Amino acid sequence: MNIMREAVKASTLRRLGRIEGQVRGLARMVASDRYCIDIVTQIAAVRAALRRVEQEILRDHVAHCVEHAIASGDQADQRRKVAELMDVFGRAGR
Repeated sequence: MNIMREAVKASTLRRLGRIEGQVRGLARMVASDRYCIDIVTQIAAVRAALRRVEQEILRDHVAHCVEHAIASGDQADQRRKVAELMDVFGRAGR
């Protein structure tokens, strides 16, 4: 069960579409020589929006994929899911 639930997928795609617009806006700001601090402020907003998308996807993964692995009783799958999460959290800490 490695499929994102439809409601989460739709929400994620909407959020990513907004983020895509924000990034295009950043490019326009740079092209039009906007004030550096304004650009940096918008970059921070994009990063925060990406973190929210990441959190939503991770929440779905735990509630769906990890929960399925636990319910299945398949210890190898359970270990794989925990290892995946540990890898993700390890990379996020860098």
